[in-house]
Amino acid sequence: MSGHSKWSTIKRKKGAADAKRGQLFTRLTREIVIAVRESGGDPEGNFRLRIAVDRARAVNMPKDNIDRAIKRGTGDDKDGVVIEQITYEGYAPHGIAILVECLTENRNRTVSELRHLLTRAGGSMGEVGSVSWQFDRIAYFGIEGEGVNFDKVFELALEGGANDITQDEDGYIEIIAPVDAFKTITDQLKKENIEIDEAELRMVPKQELALTTEQTVKVMRLIEDIEDLDDVQSVYSNLEVSDEALAAMEEE
Repeated sequence: MSGHSKWSTIKRKKGAADAKRGQLFTRLTREIVIAVRESGGDPEGNFRLRIAVDRARAVNMPKDNIDRAIKRGTGDDKDGVVIEQITYEGYAPHGIAILVECLTENRNRTVSELRHLLTRAGGSMGEVGSVSWQFDRIAYFGIEGEGVNFDKVFELALEGGANDITQDEDGYIEIIAPVDAFKTITDQLKKENIEIDEAELRMVPKQELALTTEQTVKVMRLIEDIEDLDDVQSVYSNLEVSDEALAAMEEE
């Protein structure tokens, strides 16, 4: 997981521009709307909404935007737009499996844009179930390690039901847990005022595939292009992200 986490950190730093932030707000708004429509507008009673609102606050999304998104979801703010949640499956070059989670009001546009990027890069769309079997859904937490007691985090996460707690050479702490442990671990960490950098449910590959540095960078560029599509929420792959590929991407 550490290679993917370092890559995420690089992308967050690159994405600090206003245009990127606006795109992120749009994605988070859609996530909040879908969460509310599924299970109501109370974050305390709606697990998915709580995750979305926490993520929105973490990137300084204005409270008015969050409240407006919740109202859209409950129907108090009727805009006539129907948002669908769709997961597409496919292959990047060199046989890398890709899952793309989307929220869209126009699925024809979304699949057309995704197919165009994959085909142009030498990949292809896949049938439902063609690659999803290669992934598991987990609860994931990332914590900046500076000034944080790792032993304390380890203890709290373990008590909350975590499967794996690690700290890399840069001090970044990662927690992996079953989905049903997400709320417990979140509450444990917040109770001790431990600031969470990332907290989400994500798909992780059962086994990663290693490529050459040049091939890895090509796939990473494709993934970033897919992430830039307006309707895309998350992209997951079974690509092994090497330090050499990270260095090459960071220099761009």
